[in-house]
Amino acid sequence: MTAPFVHDQGICETTKVGDGTTIWAFAHVLPGAIIGKNVNINDHVFIENDVIVGDRVTVKSGVQLWDGIELQDDVFVGPNVTFTNDRFPRSKQYPDSFPRTVVEKGASIGGGAVILPGLRIGQNAMVGAGAVATRDVPPYAIVVGNPARITGYTDTAGRRMSPLPEDQAASRREARSRPLIALRKATDMRGSLVVAEFAADLPFTPQRFFTVFDVPSRDVRGEHAHRECEQVLVCLKGSVRAIIDDGVDREEFLLDSPDFGLYMPAMTWGTQYAYSPDAVLAVFASLPYDGNDYIRTYSEFQAAARTQLSG
Repeated sequence: MTAPFVHDQGICETTKVGDGTTIWAFAHVLPGAIIGKNVNINDHVFIENDVIVGDRVTVKSGVQLWDGIELQDDVFVGPNVTFTNDRFPRSKQYPDSFPRTVVEKGASIGGGAVILPGLRIGQNAMVGAGAVATRDVPPYAIVVGNPARITGYTDTAGRRMSPLPEDQAASRREARSRPLIALRKATDMRGSLVVAEFAADLPFTPQRFFTVFDVPSRDVRGEHAHRECEQVLVCLKGSVRAIIDDGVDREEFLLDSPDFGLYMPAMTWGTQYAYSPDAVLAVFASLPYDGNDYIRTYSEFQAAARTQLSG
């Protein structure tokens, strides 16, 4: 084990600092802060009392971590990122408590970004340089701009995801291989028709059907899993990007034709985003609506998926 290192011109007033952590010159850590192992605190960083920093975190120069901020393991904070902890600041006026801002494990925040109070930056998310985060950022999401908007998602290795190339997607549809399900299409001079016989063409007999439409393209839907319910997604008009995640692997698909569907077994974390303005998404579900069947946080889904795999 390597004892923490504090530069001669750094100030560390807390005793709760993990092995291998480095605190460089002109950094100042107040007594109540908790700093994990193998953390790298760069020059000119200020850390207040009610702050938790996990293991293997990097905090670049010019960052202030105010009361109420938690950085979980393996977080990267770029230079001059600004965290805020008071929604209505006034000089010499202090709230009874500060909102909790949590940056979940593996997330990265680019240089010069601004994070408003009380937000949760999801696991492995990436906030672009100079972005202004005004709302929670979902796990694995890539957000940029002011206000920050989702432009894509990353895979488990941290790379930006993209839909399958058309030749691979076409071969999957033709082979009727899951998760893509080919549906029969007939076209003549009168128009086109797509047909599905539930017992023959779908992995289950649907008990519920609904459509999603008039969704602004900048917004996201889904972001949940079902414990028991299975679903098939068919884009009847326009286009939608859909991500499926089984807790181990993540894959993205472009849904832009009514003659194929995307199968989502139970215990699949689903995300749909980048709706075209005219998109109409049809969803066939294997079970009636049950609020208790939903898993709405990614951390809970991961825990349930691990239990399922180990069982």
